[in-house]
Amino acid sequence: MNAAIIIAAGSGQRTNQDIPKQFINVHDKPILIYTLESFQKHPEIDAIEVVCLDGWHELLKAYAKQFGITKLKWVTSGGNTGQESIRNGVFNLKDELSADDIVVIHDGIRPLVDDFVLSDVIVKCAIHGNAVSSLPYNEQIFIKQDELTTCEYINRDTLMRVQTPQAYKYGKLLWGYEEAFKKNIGITGPAYTNTMMVDLGETLYFATGSESNIKITTSDDIELFKALLSIKK
Repeated sequence: MNAAIIIAAGSGQRTNQDIPKQFINVHDKPILIYTLESFQKHPEIDAIEVVCLDGWHELLKAYAKQFGITKLKWVTSGGNTGQESIRNGVFNLKDELSADDIVVIHDGIRPLVDDFVLSDVIVKCAIHGNAVSSLPYNEQIFIKQDELTTCEYINRDTLMRVQTPQAYKYGKLLWGYEEAFKKNIGITGPAYTNTMMVDLGETLYFATGSESNIKITTSDDIELFKALLSIKK
């Protein structure tokens, strides 16, 4: 089985809206539903779990019914941090998945994930045991000497930007979250599954990313999302 864990447990304060950003309507459809539709229509995704903000579960289920998200099988509550939310989603599937099943983790506020991105991350995970969507880094990165100056840069050819979706064999993913929370490794601050796995000593494998796979964080990102939707149409 190939399952998806969609993380939609953030409060979305940076968009200056009264509701979480994943539930903001764009053209009469919540942002989260755009995300779920990409997984719903992909033939290699068998089931979907959404890690959802408490108090929004029933609305999510209603939206899923309205927009035909029939692959939604599980809804579970988020945690106090992003890593706690992903952990909750992973642990909730203990009795549902086998060790060799593939789990695709994706941000609910990345609504423009392309079919080819999902396909590649699944294929690479099947081969290597994990895969992270990625893109070359095309900006210059300088290291601060102090707040005003620099005299050192990082060769951008050595850098990759990573996104979600990310995919992992379930047995390794479950081990990672059990180990990380037991030993307090890779679970604080901006940590995510990919950084946690590296902190645990794992090697990650790159899969194809996309420039249109934007993460909606601010109100400006919503306007960009609308523009990209218009282009795709």
